[in-house]
Amino acid sequence: MGIFGRKRRTEGGSAGRHAAPEADDTIGDEAYDEEAELSDVSDGPYDVADFDDDGIPRIDLGSVKVPVPDGSQVQVEMDPEAGGVRAVHVVTEQGQITVSAYAAPRSGGLWGEVSAELADQLRADGAKVTIGRGVWGLEISAIIGDVALRFVGVDRPRWMLRGVIAGPQSEAAGAVEVLRDIVRRTIVDRGDAPMPVRTPLTITLPEAVAEHIAAQQQQG
Repeated sequence: MGIFGRKRRTEGGSAGRHAAPEADDTIGDEAYDEEAELSDVSDGPYDVADFDDDGIPRIDLGSVKVPVPDGSQVQVEMDPEAGGVRAVHVVTEQGQITVSAYAAPRSGGLWGEVSAELADQLRADGAKVTIGRGVWGLEISAIIGDVALRFVGVDRPRWMLRGVIAGPQSEAAGAVEVLRDIVRRTIVDRGDAPMPVRTPLTITLPEAVAEHIAAQQQQG
């Protein structure tokens, strides 16, 4: 599965900066278009309730269970201000992949809104942005300096899954397939608790990983 590392929160990281917009406690499912389309997920990603074990090794992060390809590493990004986990990254030869899940309306359509806002953010940062259609709908490609970014989003009832890979432009052609494969094999556990749309689903670390990081923090 790779080596577990610890990463401090970075303010200028390409993938980290362009997080999904913060939750708005005043927004509920009823505020969204009931006709919005859901993504075609016949071959994944899956809701935990619809998933039959396929034997693929995954790291269990509570709200998401993410596959880790052979030869890759898992890197945990801590948020010192909040005192918790900000993100978990899968680092591959093609780039760093981050998969995140958010509360969404039953009717879907959240990725369409988030992707438009994300594209505007990227352009404001000076990125060259291209929007196309991929496996699950809209995909965003962006170039910032020497870094190539690709974002994908999947709309399902009550959750949205977003994946991003950031890596060198020389690896961009292969990076998108690596990203799609990890997103496709990810399992989402939304839970039953009500929460505002766009709220990030909580990440929890496996006990062994949490202990490893705690030991690293004590060392220095």
